[in-house]
Amino acid sequence: MRKKQSTNFINEQYLFATCGLNLALNKISGRWKAQILLSIYMGHNRFHTLHKNLENISEQVLGRQLKALEKDALIMKNIIPDSTPIGIEYTLTDNGSKLLPILDELCKWGQQYATKNSDNMDL
Repeated sequence: MRKKQSTNFINEQYLFATCGLNLALNKISGRWKAQILLSIYMGHNRFHTLHKNLENISEQVLGRQLKALEKDALIMKNIIPDSTPIGIEYTLTDNGSKLLPILDELCKWGQQYATKNSDNMDL
């Protein structure tokens, strides 16, 4: 966590306040967040099914990203009653659902960009 008096924090807050794009990118940036949102949308809404669906993610990173997405109100954690051990599933919030068409368009753009620039890209 950054100090609120740091130049970095102040600049970040300025960018978020002056352009919603900066705030939006901040909420979905980071490895795996977009893939987690899409996986939850596709029905992989329990920790173990998310981990299985996203083969290369570690459990620690998955847990951290789920907490961040929950904190940012893009997903919601729901406890499944009467399950032993306690079952938890994740669902998209309204804000998370509204992101799906945007993520889809970004995905299409990225694929087109990669196709057109494949000779000049380091992936």
